[in-house]
Amino acid sequence: MSETRPPLLNKVFIVGNLTRDPELRQTTNGTPVVNFRIAANRRFKDNSGEVKEEVCYIGVVAWQKLAVSCADHLTKGSSVYIEGELRSRTIDNGSGAPRNIIEIRASHIQFLDKKRITDEEIDYSNNGEIEPIEDMADQEE
Repeated sequence: MSETRPPLLNKVFIVGNLTRDPELRQTTNGTPVVNFRIAANRRFKDNSGEVKEEVCYIGVVAWQKLAVSCADHLTKGSSVYIEGELRSRTIDNGSGAPRNIIEIRASHIQFLDKKRITDEEIDYSNNGEIEPIEDMADQEE
């Protein structure tokens, strides 16, 4: 009898504000990539009924047209809705010790600021074109 496994799912939906301006760069083969961090707030009442707020900071990475759109239209404080998946990677923190980073690999970003941007000005997604993980490993730094 074969074992039934649950379907695999790695999907993130989050709203937050950029903590600094996005950083656009290109990989060695010319692929645009942007990195930024967002702060996502959660409000709740503690046991005494007092309203408290927690902030979750998380890194975001976007590739290709989506990266360029983010760099062109987002700044520190911009409000965004992000869809994507969690990715982890290991970096050297400068002291020689490896550090594991978990970030969102964005597939869709909607700009939520009141200033309206027309559809002709921006492409909000990667048009469904997600690079295979094998290709991304060479590009991520």
